[in-house]
Amino acid sequence: MPTLDWFDREAAFRTAQQVPTRVLRPHTAGHTFGSGDGNLLVQGDNLEALKALLPFYRGRVKCVFIDPPYNTKSAFEHYDDNLEHSKWLSMMLPRLQLLREFLREDGSIWVTIDDNEGHYLKVLMDEVFGRGNFVSNVVWEKVYTPKSNGRVLSSDHDHVIVHSRSPLFLETGWNMVPRSDEQKSRFKNPDEDPLGPWRTYPLDVRTDDGARREKYRYVVTLPSGREVRPAAGRHWALPEEEFARQRELGEIYFGRDGDATPTKKVYLKDARDGVIARTWWPYREVGGNQDAKREVLGLFGDSGFITPKPESLLQRVLQIASNHGDLVLDSFLGSGTTAAVAHKMGRRWIGIEAGEHAVTHCLPRLQKVIAGEQGGISTAVNWQGGGGFRFVQLGAPLFDAQGDLHPEVRFADLAAFLWLRETGTAFGHQATGTPLLGVFEGRAVYLLYNGILGDRRPEAGNVLTSAVLAALRASCWHDGPKVVYGEACLLGDARLAAAGISFRQLPHAVPR
Repeated sequence: MPTLDWFDREAAFRTAQQVPTRVLRPHTAGHTFGSGDGNLLVQGDNLEALKALLPFYRGRVKCVFIDPPYNTKSAFEHYDDNLEHSKWLSMMLPRLQLLREFLREDGSIWVTIDDNEGHYLKVLMDEVFGRGNFVSNVVWEKVYTPKSNGRVLSSDHDHVIVHSRSPLFLETGWNMVPRSDEQKSRFKNPDEDPLGPWRTYPLDVRTDDGARREKYRYVVTLPSGREVRPAAGRHWALPEEEFARQRELGEIYFGRDGDATPTKKVYLKDARDGVIARTWWPYREVGGNQDAKREVLGLFGDSGFITPKPESLLQRVLQIASNHGDLVLDSFLGSGTTAAVAHKMGRRWIGIEAGEHAVTHCLPRLQKVIAGEQGGISTAVNWQGGGGFRFVQLGAPLFDAQGDLHPEVRFADLAAFLWLRETGTAFGHQATGTPLLGVFEGRAVYLLYNGILGDRRPEAGNVLTSAVLAALRASCWHDGPKVVYGEACLLGDARLAAAGISFRQLPHAVPR
């Protein structure tokens, strides 16, 4: 598969692996707002924040939406959107690599971009997610009127590049979008059919099956008396007997004068609840830049965000790519639109933002959502307020410069990190009060750290001794193979083998 090449490409492929895993700590501006509900606002560099979140959320996110800097050689108050091309690619690559790890097998990622980097981004995402997992390039009409900006052509659209985690997304991971009032209005009832409004679809179709084509090319006598058959290379979609049955029921339409080529009636009452989304998203359906600016001005006044996305655009994405209760992730949260829309639509969400506007913009916007603000999509989804979220920030790295565990590291921090390294899966357990982290594929993982057995003296709970082994047998024993992490082990090899234990010393034997 063709790939992009750029300066420092090889180093960019190693960046994500080299980013230290940091702990997450309650934010100094406040920690819990509302009921929490599993929603999370994170302030911090998004690459480091993704690395910190991965032990808890790997493989659990249904939809990733990001609106990264477009690299348009412009000056933005809240973003450096003037990165040189190679630096922009090196910035995007490790973030895409980590975001892929968050996605469920039936999950997808949606990335907005313009023509300046859009085609490079598509190739880069092919490399990260697999060319076969490319879903579509949505074209979003972002302006109402042409812009006179010195270019030959007015730039009226952005791209939304969509990739899936695996083919499972195309099988079961997506939804149709609700039928609009305009689409419903296409169903009419000119003949006062008792079954209600209807529209028609062609009954003559094309086929390469010669035998089928000839069998289904029967003559139809119209109500006018004229005889018709399909054009060359086409045939009727129904067997002759079924055609006659549906004609008798009044489900075949021959035009107002009874002299038109027959078409099939499809009734609004029988139509599916939704329609397949198209790749052209006009502003009249999902809003444009001016709508987004009005939404942000209504929330913050003159905020400095000149390219926010309208809530209705995010609504369309989440309608297709997620369901109620699914987890949505945005690591370029900006003014907080993704989190606000996900909250109003009953999705769980994680939003990451680096700068101070995580406090000055994202936090108050989401507090207003909880309070029931009526901007954006609120009326459309009957939003009345409620729910909540936690606000956290990045703390110290798990390991200091010498490779030792940082004094700030708590049991839950290290437990999630070790569980991910041992199993490749997210740590779904909250504080259990036991050294047993869980059992994966028949193997139990234990952690002796930070006085988990009730005695914070290192020699009385963090070291695997005969007494600690007895305590494990009494409280949380697993009969199969076991991996035990601890500061030291005072048991001999024969004793460990008899107990089915593989001991790993902290921090030196931690797989990184």
